[in-house]
Amino acid sequence: MSEIADLSALPVTDRTTAAIRDVLAGRKRGVRSSLLFAGPAVVASVAYMDPGNFATNIQAGAHYGYALLWVVVLANLIAMLFQGLSAKLGIVTGRNLAEVCRAQFPRWAVYGLWAASEIAAMATDLAEFVGGAIGLALLFRIPLLAGMTVTATVTYGVLLFEKRGYRVMELIVGALVAAIGLCFLVELAISPIAWKDAGLHAIVPSLPGAGALTIAIGIVGATVMPHALYLHSGLTQNRAPARSARERRSLLRFSNREVVVALAFAGMINMSMVMMASSAFHARHSGVTELETAYRILTPLLGAGAAGVFLCALIASGVSSSVVGTMAGQMIMQGFMGVRVPIWVRRGVVMLPAFAVVAIGFDGTRALILSQVVLSFILPVPMVTLVLFTSRRDIMGEFANSLLTNAVAILGAFIVLALNFVLLVQAFGLAAI
Repeated sequence: MSEIADLSALPVTDRTTAAIRDVLAGRKRGVRSSLLFAGPAVVASVAYMDPGNFATNIQAGAHYGYALLWVVVLANLIAMLFQGLSAKLGIVTGRNLAEVCRAQFPRWAVYGLWAASEIAAMATDLAEFVGGAIGLALLFRIPLLAGMTVTATVTYGVLLFEKRGYRVMELIVGALVAAIGLCFLVELAISPIAWKDAGLHAIVPSLPGAGALTIAIGIVGATVMPHALYLHSGLTQNRAPARSARERRSLLRFSNREVVVALAFAGMINMSMVMMASSAFHARHSGVTELETAYRILTPLLGAGAAGVFLCALIASGVSSSVVGTMAGQMIMQGFMGVRVPIWVRRGVVMLPAFAVVAIGFDGTRALILSQVVLSFILPVPMVTLVLFTSRRDIMGEFANSLLTNAVAILGAFIVLALNFVLLVQAFGLAAI
């Protein structure tokens, strides 16, 4: 009885760690035990439902109805594979992707990779920060800069909870993810969805016109986020360090299940965005491209409640993804350079470009799109290094990728990187699709 009392008196993170140890030792079993391992993939999944996804998915649904739902499914399958590899690297090696890069590459390369990854972190934060601010500005009818100030304050407040351990942050981010999901569940209940057509287009590929290819490239090309690959390996590296090969296998089993469930949930949210936009805009407002326009048109079409719920989802997305982006940036700096800075310094540095962009009068939605172009330049770094490291037996031992996993990972990387290249070519007007 005293042991139970002592355990219940521990902080939630320590209780979770102790319970995980019991599961790995075989002293605890059951479905509820699996929930102890949930967290890292949920946090990483935020990258797949950030404000950048909102903009792309709304365009897909408004322009082409349900036709591009299969692209969302494909993008999520690729995401599952790479997030699974990232988690595996952290579990097996006890180091995150940035730390393995520092150990494996010469110093000049490490500096270059760090600089590129920092730029990616700032570009990511620009999209997430501005997206949340747009939601606040529209919901409360305040200037965008005021919305950004509120977003910065809320984000910093959430980040302060990081001192209380990994489980507290996982629960907070998980609650925000659940809020996004609940919002889109409400949207689906309000919107007149053609479920048969949606189900068909989710599994049958189609590209109704050259413009559809452009949007499909945007969906797939911006799916795997650089910071999410760095972050996931860091979230798993010290959460429950394995003490034997058997424990590593158990951790990998639980991790893979969580990746599938968390990314499937993120995929369903993205599909919900496309379906909502299709039912609301495709017939009469197919030219919708901006978040602000989508909100204003939703009000007369589906009512003020639907428009408000949409903004609540956007705000939750902006705050959660901004929190996760800052965590990833901290991990990138610590992994590559061995330096950890105070969280308020980190938060201030990454949000300055966002404030500068808005202060000079740059369009918020346009800033979201350009941030994705920047990410397209950086994406090859974590994708290629992740496939390289997880396939090496000198790093992964018996847990190195199988030939089949390697082949699928290389194919997935090729698809994403090729589409990112086409996206960059289009962005700079060098070719037309």
